[in-house]
Amino acid sequence: MSEPLLDFKAVRIELGGREIISPMDFSVAAGEFVCIIGPSGCGKTTLLRAAAGFVQASGGQVLRAGQAVTGPSREVAFVFQDYGRALLGWRSVAGNIALALEAAGIAKAERPARIARVLETVGLSEHADKFPAQLSGGMQQRVQIARCLAQQPQVMLMDEPFGALDAMTRESLQDEVSRLVRQTGLTVLFVTHDLEEAIYLSDRVIALRTNPSADKPSLAAMVNVPIARPRDQLLTKEDPEFVRLRRELYGYLGHHA
Repeated sequence: MSEPLLDFKAVRIELGGREIISPMDFSVAAGEFVCIIGPSGCGKTTLLRAAAGFVQASGGQVLRAGQAVTGPSREVAFVFQDYGRALLGWRSVAGNIALALEAAGIAKAERPARIARVLETVGLSEHADKFPAQLSGGMQQRVQIARCLAQQPQVMLMDEPFGALDAMTRESLQDEVSRLVRQTGLTVLFVTHDLEEAIYLSDRVIALRTNPSADKPSLAAMVNVPIARPRDQLLTKEDPEFVRLRRELYGYLGHHA
């Protein structure tokens, strides 16, 4: 693995007097796709927010490119599950994407070309003038992803971005994100409850457990996914290695993900 872009060094997080994340060490290489799984309340989203600089570690340190993460950065984009609230209903698709460019101080004359590029990348070129309410849930989530791509981040953090979508749309967007990551070289840290989604998307899966203790720390397992890319929704999930990984991760979690 190349030098880490994200590095969690003995990171511990306490919220409301309760330890959510016990001291944890792991790193994410540039261009790597890592999924975090675990039951509700195990700290998946909290860990993601620490990577974004939204939450400060109670102990240890989160590093990005060797520098301490002390707050949000334009080098890091965050894709939320609730795409409806993430988008501004009174702005068009192009207007929502422009938000990232406005925040980055991109010259007004440069914005249309960059917006057009990311809309083409996510397959929404024909919908630039529509408003979020005129789009399906899957298309709204594509807009949010396009807005993140427009800021040209090093890292994309994704918090159960497909959890509210139907199965067919979810699978379509899984393939779309996989393609985008290969195309752009993005580094992705992705939270999900879905074991199959985690295995299908990732290079590695990190499994967390709830109520960490000295003998049962937060980090339950870190599992490599040595399945060739590109992957296929049907054939990959029938691969014996995919089935084996699902059984292994299910055993670490000890419950339905």
